Amino acid sequence: MVERLRNNAELAAERGMTSIADEVVEKIAGIATREVPGVYDLGGDVARFFANVKERIGLGDADEDADRGMSVRLEGRTAVINITLVIEYGFVVHSVTEKVRAKVISSVENLLGLEVTEVNIRVDDVHVDDAGPVGGDEARAAGYQP
Repeated sequence: MVERLRNNAELAAERGMTSIADEVVEKIAGIATREVPGVYDLGGDVARFFANVKERIGLGDADEDADRGMSVRLEGRTAVINITLVIEYGFVVHSVTEKVRAKVISSVENLLGLEVTEVNIRVDDVHVDDAGPVGGDEARAAGYQP
């Protein structure tokens, strides 16, 4: 079993210290990312595969993995966030990723008091609905004139 390396943000206060685990930042960033229209799912192919297997055999709900597709590096009061996501077909990728970046920065900075120095986004896939543009090829081809 692989043990996850943990890092924490340390926030000094007048009467003590607050320590924020990277998992907290990942979860908040994941929730913020899912709120952006055009984001279909989080995580790369392997992460989505294992989440589907877990859900099918009853070991968890796919929605419980809000931090899937997230990694965070914390140094003092700063955070670097890496996100892997799947975009819905028909949405402008640049527009969705900029909205994700703004939403994640706003959520993490406002809720945790950390400074987000980078949000790096990797678009891993495009989700096409079964009834979407890929279907109906014969009907679309019938009206095509070269």
